[in-house]
Amino acid sequence: RMFHDDELEESEKFYVGQPRVLLLIYALYNTLVARSEMVCYFVIILNHMISASMITLVLPILIFLWAMLSVPRPSKRFWMTAIVYTEVAIVIKYFFQFGFFPWNKHVDYTKDKPYHPPNIIGIEKKEGYVHYDLVQLLALFFHRSILKCHGLWDEDEKGDSSSNKEDTDDELSLMGGRRDSSASLKSVNLAASVESIHVHFPEQQTAIRRKSSSSISQLSHRSSFSSHRSKREQILDIFKNINHTTLSLYFLQCKLCVIKSHCCLCCFRTLQVYVPIRQFFYNLIHPDYSAVTDVYVLMFLADTVDFIIIVFGFWAFGKHSAAADITSSLSEDQVPEAFLVMVLIQFGTMVVDRALYLKKTVMGKVIFQVILVFGIHFWMFFILPGVTERKFSQNTVAQLWYFVKCVYFGLSAYQIRCGYPTRVLGNFLTKSYNYVNLFLFQGFRLVPFLTELRAVMDWVWTDTTLSLSSWICVEDIYAHIFILKCWRESEKRYPQPRGQKKKKVVKYGMGGMIIVLLICIVWFPLLFMSLIKSVAGITNKPLDVSITITLGGYQPIFTMSAQQNQLKSLDLNEFNEFQRSYRGNTAALQFLEGYAREDITRADLEGNSNSLWTISPPSRQKMIQGLLDFEADFTLVISWTIQRTLEEVYPYYIKAPSDSLAKPIKQLLKDCKWENITVSLVKNTSEEWWVLNQLGKRQKTPQESLELFIFSDKVSPPSLGFLAGYGIMGLYASVVLVIGKFVREFFSGISHSIMFEELPNVDRILKLCTDIFLVRETGELELEEDLYAKLIFLYRSPETMIKWTREK
Repeated sequence: RMFHDDELEESEKFYVGQPRVLLLIYALYNTLVARSEMVCYFVIILNHMISASMITLVLPILIFLWAMLSVPRPSKRFWMTAIVYTEVAIVIKYFFQFGFFPWNKHVDYTKDKPYHPPNIIGIEKKEGYVHYDLVQLLALFFHRSILKCHGLWDEDEKGDSSSNKEDTDDELSLMGGRRDSSASLKSVNLAASVESIHVHFPEQQTAIRRKSSSSISQLSHRSSFSSHRSKREQILDIFKNINHTTLSLYFLQCKLCVIKSHCCLCCFRTLQVYVPIRQFFYNLIHPDYSAVTDVYVLMFLADTVDFIIIVFGFWAFGKHSAAADITSSLSEDQVPEAFLVMVLIQFGTMVVDRALYLKKTVMGKVIFQVILVFGIHFWMFFILPGVTERKFSQNTVAQLWYFVKCVYFGLSAYQIRCGYPTRVLGNFLTKSYNYVNLFLFQGFRLVPFLTELRAVMDWVWTDTTLSLSSWICVEDIYAHIFILKCWRESEKRYPQPRGQKKKKVVKYGMGGMIIVLLICIVWFPLLFMSLIKSVAGITNKPLDVSITITLGGYQPIFTMSAQQNQLKSLDLNEFNEFQRSYRGNTAALQFLEGYAREDITRADLEGNSNSLWTISPPSRQKMIQGLLDFEADFTLVISWTIQRTLEEVYPYYIKAPSDSLAKPIKQLLKDCKWENITVSLVKNTSEEWWVLNQLGKRQKTPQESLELFIFSDKVSPPSLGFLAGYGIMGLYASVVLVIGKFVREFFSGISHSIMFEELPNVDRILKLCTDIFLVRETGELELEEDLYAKLIFLYRSPETMIKWTREK
């Protein structure tokens, strides 16, 4: 072999023979070296997420608007700027850690205030204030060493002269390195402006100007400033030979020249900053060479992840909403303002990004990138902390949203640097024909309004002669043909021999799954309503139990309520004893099966009424006469949640349902009879009240009192209350019937679409749709109309469709 080397071969054998763990470490290190700039970006962004201050804000913005937009890679100047800036930030943070600064005396009080000036700037006193900065500096030095090892650190300086590089760097950036701006700068006589500081005499003015104009290519700014002293001495010698009258005139001219020179110097410094930035973005928008790429799908996925984060973590973007739940908020017909604003902003950026992608305008993308970078950083680090009243570093959801948005910024910068693709053909999911693309594409079409919104946006921002209805028709045909193409390709990969019956795996796999799904849909409401309260139900214990007793419609004789300590739960022994007391009573045991120990509450009500009995004397006499007449009916009304006339006296057991009024439980009463109570009137001088006492209490107490058992039904969790609140019939009407309608259309509408579904070969139709997309992108709009007319004729002619879809 020509290039055979024994040492290299032995080295390769030695490397292959290493353990897998060591090989993995080698691979990780090589990946780290190959992507060392990404490591620097990640550490800088992580440092800013943790610190969230103005000091750390500069480098992330420079990353997205300078480093990632540089072609082919960030320059040495950027990395030196990042290194020097990090070092200065470390020194500044260290300097402000001393305790003699006023804001460091109350650190515990101000550390959580988002708008405290030291917290915003990043000079607050805290532990580990410089840890992430040191890691950032270490990553930057590591990347610097990698660039030096590969000879990429000083590659920008190979064409510069070493003698006067420092003196003429600014002039080269303004005149030699920027072709478009050199003509506009020729009229600015920089050296003459600097030399105009000296006094010019009328008789020597022309000579001095010629000298200045002839020496512009020889004098640098530093040499012009260094010659001030010698020229001042010449001016003093001249001043000795003139009188005092002309001296004042010369001083006035000198002041005017100094003011003019300072203005020119300010303009020069401004141009030094503006011209390179302008030229940088100009070269970015009008590159000499463009490596066209398409990362719109990844940008869309990043935006989608951010959208999901907003929906499920919207409470992190609002005030006093840390314990909020989006389902409970929407069930109460309340739309949080922070959630609405974030959703609209995120959705608006996705629409604008789609428009820029379809128009293929790099300039618009650059402007959108600049606005979005500054806007997002300003909102996240200056507005959001004031809205949520907590620092960004304490808001985990906001940090996650910002990190995903940084990924989007990186992808956008890569798209700008490489340029948009010249051809946008079809959906990204339709590039290959397999099961993965098929199911993803069908899932994409099932998202409500997504397909329609995409079709309308594509029609608005794409040059075409088709109407909106024709455009949607082409999109629908293309989607249908793509689905058929995927099925035909799957039939080719997994052919079914002629005359062979279907395998049991296919029949029981697909058919069994459909059977189970249909059964679950039919019996879903019953299963849901039975499990939602028994398994996931929440115990709804009473907070207040009130009893009111009225005799014959007169003034209530007894009112009493039990709260807090008077509402007691049964312990395990009491609950077991309660169940054993109904042994043999089938109806009672069946009722008790639906309740656990924590669902039963015993209310102990005092026997003395908590209100005086105020009744007029005539009503009192009528009441006495009614009680003495044993043959007449005299009603006793006992009310708890509602008033109800009872045949007996006292209901011992009350059921408290979750959706209706409380009811007495007859299954637990002996022979369906109510409990007996004693009623007595107590008089004390001019006041009187009633005292009630229950005779057959389970908890034996010597005081007059009433005992009441409340059985509380479990309620559904708040997040599922909107679904369980309609009951079984509501679920059947809203879920089963609606789903059943779609399933019936799938099984009963097949015969009407045979001529469009059973196409053996769809390659020609698919190619026709692709040709329509292609001629549209190339601007052949007349040909687009012709191909569309051909497609419509094809679907109107069954005989032609049969010829076009035959197997080759």
